[in-house]
Amino acid sequence: MILHSKSLHMKTIITLSFFCLTMSLAVAQESATKKMLVDHLKESHNNNNWFVAVNSSLKNLTAEQAMWTDGTGNHSVGQLAYHMLFWNERILRNFKGEKVEQFTGNNTETFDKFDSKQWSDVVSKLDKVMTELEEIVQNASEKQLTEWAPTLVNISAHNAYHTGQIVIVRKQQGSWKAEYGVN
Repeated sequence: MILHSKSLHMKTIITLSFFCLTMSLAVAQESATKKMLVDHLKESHNNNNWFVAVNSSLKNLTAEQAMWTDGTGNHSVGQLAYHMLFWNERILRNFKGEKVEQFTGNNTETFDKFDSKQWSDVVSKLDKVMTELEEIVQNASEKQLTEWAPTLVNISAHNAYHTGQIVIVRKQQGSWKAEYGVN
């Protein structure tokens, strides 16, 4: 009977140890995924790394410069920033369970509702929305991370793509400085 009890006790210890190890690995995996997603958001927002972050790309730009286009139909910096604000804000509201404004599906509208009077507000709101996205992901549950991950990866890539366009426009207009992130 004592031998059986020790065997049962040992099985319980092994089972509990295995359970704890499995749970630790699951938590570590969730933490790694969360860290990766937050890092991607931060790098497209305000942490120059492999590419220029949006905050750096908008640095020291006047409203007049934000309106400038090359005359060939390409977007201005202001239009690109407004477009990024539009999509980042929709995603944030969706994640927060808030009502999202009705959208016609015409992506052109997400660029063309910008004017120079909005410039400082667009820059400020974009920074605030991107910060809130980082915070909501940092505090997300595993279920939310699983659900949101594809959208978060896409919004980070979307932000990086349009930030690259902003840098090109600024280089064309002569308002880009290498100290902002790249030559």
